[in-house]
Amino acid sequence: MSTLPWVTDFVRTDDSAFANIPDFPYLPHYTEVAGLRIAFIDEGPREAPVVLLMHGEPTWSFLYRKMIPVLLEAGFRVVAPDLVGFGRSDKPTRKDDYSYRHHVQWMNAWLQANDLTSITLFCQDWGSLIGLRMAAASPQRFDRIVLANGGLPTGTTPVPKAFKIWRAFAQYSPWFPIGRIVKAGCTSGLTPAEVAAYDAPFSSRRHRVGARIFPSLVPITPTDPERADNEAAWEVFKRWEKPFLTLFSNRDPVTRGGYRIWHDLVPGAKDQPHSITRGAGHFLQEDKGAEVAQMMVNFIRSTPLPKAT
Repeated sequence: MSTLPWVTDFVRTDDSAFANIPDFPYLPHYTEVAGLRIAFIDEGPREAPVVLLMHGEPTWSFLYRKMIPVLLEAGFRVVAPDLVGFGRSDKPTRKDDYSYRHHVQWMNAWLQANDLTSITLFCQDWGSLIGLRMAAASPQRFDRIVLANGGLPTGTTPVPKAFKIWRAFAQYSPWFPIGRIVKAGCTSGLTPAEVAAYDAPFSSRRHRVGARIFPSLVPITPTDPERADNEAAWEVFKRWEKPFLTLFSNRDPVTRGGYRIWHDLVPGAKDQPHSITRGAGHFLQEDKGAEVAQMMVNFIRSTPLPKAT
């Protein structure tokens, strides 16, 4: 493994900011990676199969509060990290510390430090850009993958207009209300308390550096520095025989239809119970969280563990 990017200039959201988060009673655990503290939720029996929930931009593990109870009730161990720059995790304050490669390196190191195995990955948005790279780097740790409203871009396909608008807004707008941005990505809306919960980790401009810069890190041109590594990950998935499920929503203008390439190219996606979640926006975890979690439970129970390799 290449040397981890060490960070010394960061901020840490005070614990008091999370005192009144609704419907999220889970206590954080922490792992230090390259000088940064990465927070994660870890609930359920230690010996149970792991469901790894990877969030995206500009959310944090709070996004999964409607899915976690369903998965725990089914008997799984549920692990939901906050990416560096988000949630309870430390937040570098220098833009240069944020890159796609750095995030993959940090989360791969976190995964190894916690030695998670027998994983069913659920990933959405940036959770898929990072989570799929994690699975490609350590396929022996993953039993199944569930992809929702995300992908693994190489910069060689057209970019939806909606994403271009979002990217420009994140880069240039003097106003960046994170809770309201998440609300705009939901069809069912959010309560004021839920909007405040998404705002909670980002108490100053220094706390919002990662949330601001993430859209500009998505590979959208053939010259992107991460194109080669994403293409290498694609080669892994073109040989991926383990169960692979897509659960996209029908009202996401950025990723709508993005499941087709996975159905075509991933052997493990053949004959799986893929579903289009109706009436859900980009953040289907908010709009249809319990429903999506139950589909995951059914998928895990219906797909036997792969043979050891």
